[in-house]
Amino acid sequence: MIETRPQKTHERALLIGLEKEGVSKWDLRDSLEELAELANSAGAEVVDTVTQKLPKPTAPYYIGRGKAESIKDACQDRRVTSIIFDDELSPAQGRNLENLLARKVLDRTQLILDIFAQRARSREGRLQIELAQLQYLLPRLTRMWHHLSRQTGGIGTRGPGETQLEVDRRRVQDRIARLERELEAVRKTRAIHRQGRKRHQWPVAAVVGYTNAGKSTLLNLLTGADVVAADKLFATLDPTTRSFVLPNKQRVLLTDTVGFLRKLPHTLIESFKATLEEVSEADLLIHIVDLSHPRVDEQMEAVDAVIKELDAFGKQTLIVFNKIDNLENRELAETYVKKFPGSVAISARTGEGVNKLVHALENALSSWRLRSRFRIPAKESALIAEIHRVGHVLELRYEGMTILIRAGRGIFRWGGNASNVPAMNAGTTGTRVSATSIPRPCLNEAMRPSRLREPSGKMT
Repeated sequence: MIETRPQKTHERALLIGLEKEGVSKWDLRDSLEELAELANSAGAEVVDTVTQKLPKPTAPYYIGRGKAESIKDACQDRRVTSIIFDDELSPAQGRNLENLLARKVLDRTQLILDIFAQRARSREGRLQIELAQLQYLLPRLTRMWHHLSRQTGGIGTRGPGETQLEVDRRRVQDRIARLERELEAVRKTRAIHRQGRKRHQWPVAAVVGYTNAGKSTLLNLLTGADVVAADKLFATLDPTTRSFVLPNKQRVLLTDTVGFLRKLPHTLIESFKATLEEVSEADLLIHIVDLSHPRVDEQMEAVDAVIKELDAFGKQTLIVFNKIDNLENRELAETYVKKFPGSVAISARTGEGVNKLVHALENALSSWRLRSRFRIPAKESALIAEIHRVGHVLELRYEGMTILIRAGRGIFRWGGNASNVPAMNAGTTGTRVSATSIPRPCLNEAMRPSRLREPSGKMT
């Protein structure tokens, strides 16, 4: 793993943002405020923030050459050691800026990777963050040696030979391939664990939300777990699963996941697929929202965007508005609860409203014990895949040209709107759970089927 250790000298950072076309100055201000929180979380002191308005980033420096020159003078006067850009820089832009400014230049992606490297504790987390770092580094490799090749000329070795850059690139690619193989083994291990949990017929609820929304605090409150909970971005990275017994004796497994973020690097999502699979494989999503944050709506949209990318959008979701103890106006909580029917407002720090949350969990999982049987023509692959996606397949058996499926957990649950249920063609029979007869803890708008996946049930 590429170690990122705290420097002995205190880092002084200057933040750079670009107000480009389609980005308002208010959005830029909020994004830079979040970047400052990320910098503080990484251990840097933010000295100042500089912005520039341009139609689009410039190819050589991202910002204008004149602005870059003025930043160079400001860095000397204010003893700035690091310059952090709010967007991702191209390899050429990063190299040009470092040559011009004679300072360490980082972008938002590098900063997030640095924080993840500091916080990763488990072997799985270290593997994932090293993979993300190497994937980011690969197109940015530059030679730091003055010689042009490792091989000299001579009989049998005519030509420049293999350059150091090529050697470095090959080594990085080999390491990436090795990490991907190790993470594939991690995925298989997690899949075995999930199969073990499924044998117990226990529902799994994944706690998702924006970073620093209070996910770990809620998990500690409900289950007595000892997960690190701090008022900073990405305080915890490694997922934690704990058992929780509801008052109706229904046992549920709660899984704390890594926090989401606006402009979350795609390479990071790809690298953390082994961990984020817990979201796509969960039976229920508990979306924790920091109601005290001024950009609460934008944070909810950012979380939904990541959930879509994980192919988990449309799952049964319980929205929990947290940190109501920080609200000056408590009517705001009532407004959002009315806006999202069935949602609850709590304070995970003080415990206020937790009883309502537990009751909402009971309602959300009340359909877990419902069972349905279907006899479906084998050619109806889309319908079969949708049952796998939204239901819990207990048995799948092929009989000639038909398939017998026994499934549970309120199949075809589309926010109570029965008209959205995929139609069964002729030859399809079975007991369908009425959408209107199931309690409606699902708090999204009427859900639509997302991209179908291949059936994954066991043949018996």
